[in-house]
Amino acid sequence: MTLRTLVVGGEALLIEVASAAEVAALHAELLRRRAAGELGGVREVVPAARTVLLDGVREPAALAARIAGWQVPPLDAAEGPLVDVPVRYDGPDLAEVARRWDVAPGEVPGLVGGIVFRVAFCGFAPGFGYLTGLPERLHLPRRSTPRTAVPTGSLALAGEYAGVYPRSSPGGWQLIGSTDAVLWDPEREPAALFAPGVRVRFTEVRG
Repeated sequence: MTLRTLVVGGEALLIEVASAAEVAALHAELLRRRAAGELGGVREVVPAARTVLLDGVREPAALAARIAGWQVPPLDAAEGPLVDVPVRYDGPDLAEVARRWDVAPGEVPGLVGGIVFRVAFCGFAPGFGYLTGLPERLHLPRRSTPRTAVPTGSLALAGEYAGVYPRSSPGGWQLIGSTDAVLWDPEREPAALFAPGVRVRFTEVRG
């Protein structure tokens, strides 16, 4: 894994890698090293699509020099807590997704349910996690015309990602199902059901 580091301001460091899988491995390694006291006063470790941001770095240039020599092991597929999310496969784009995958609509729940996704990073709205794990053959384009309002709890796919809308909002992803799971609850600890590194499995429910 090649790590490219960029000092950001006075107390932050941005680390660039080549893929979502490398982000996941680096994020896990950074959390391990922070827990072991190797990262000083780093306050936040924030993954994104191809980067991880460290905030609260006392000497970012010195840390960048140390990180350049790291050997980051691949992430164990079984690492991270597992969350089961019940889903009704009733999305308005289910038939179109099945057509693109060259399967019957009734086969989509089995394909999606057989994947253990991983939250790569969060964004867009509080509680929205970008989930990786879709095989390349199941990658999908966004809708040509986004919807002005996607219902809360919609299970959606776009590109290499899956996601669940934590609240109603505009969106251009392909909607294949819905869930009653609460993705974001400020009264809960933690407030977000999905956090980077969490594994997610969608289980079909009927009715």
